[in-house]
Amino acid sequence: MALKKLKEKWKITSNFQLVVIFIVFGITGSLSVKLGEPLLHILNIQQKTFSSLTMGNGIYWLLRLLIIFPLYQLLLVLIGALFFQFRFFWEFEKKILRRMGFKKFFIEKEKDA
Repeated sequence: MALKKLKEKWKITSNFQLVVIFIVFGITGSLSVKLGEPLLHILNIQQKTFSSLTMGNGIYWLLRLLIIFPLYQLLLVLIGALFFQFRFFWEFEKKILRRMGFKKFFIEKEKDA
């Protein structure tokens, strides 16, 4: 029942497409963390660097999130395209970015009634 509601919400019709979308989310999450590690290392953002600061652990994780999140968003569209789901993930990204306050970059054409 929950999968049916998810398919309706995402406007997809087949179970196969739903499975592919889940696979893309899984790969993207793992890959963004894996690729984020060297990026954090290049930027010298390591947990031990912040350990002497008050709330250093929190600062480290905030910086880590701020760096890996955009990487995840980019990878989501790219990997989605590799799995022939570009349109779904591009619409998904636009929705996320609109909710984050980037509405002006994604002006939708008005639909005729």
